[in-house]
Amino acid sequence: QVQLVESGGGLVQPGGSLRLSCAASRAIFSSSTMGWYRQIPGKERELVASITSAGSTMYADDVKARFTISRDNTKNTVYLQMNSLKPEDTAVYYCNARGISYVIWGKGTKVTSSS
Repeated sequence: QVQLVESGGGLVQPGGSLRLSCAASRAIFSSSTMGWYRQIPGKERELVASITSAGSTMYADDVKARFTISRDNTKNTVYLQMNSLKPEDTAVYYCNARGISYVIWGKGTKVTSSS
């Protein structure tokens, strides 16, 4: 069974950093576009960043220059390095794997930026 397992969420003060990780099954990882989304209660899930199998990246405007997405194909893992966190970054962050015939979601990890 294909799974995405996120880790690395937690509580951090504004201005701090966190790194999220998402481990995927080897069967799908190398050919998938991997993405990080976030959702605040009462709002729609939104794309934060994505990275293709070739390494091309894209970011939401409000995280550019603060967040970095990367992937390690030897570990079947995608990362989201989050710097200069703001209270408005508080959300549940979800990992996503997308291929020609599938879209898979992780269960999410909570990130809270608060003093």
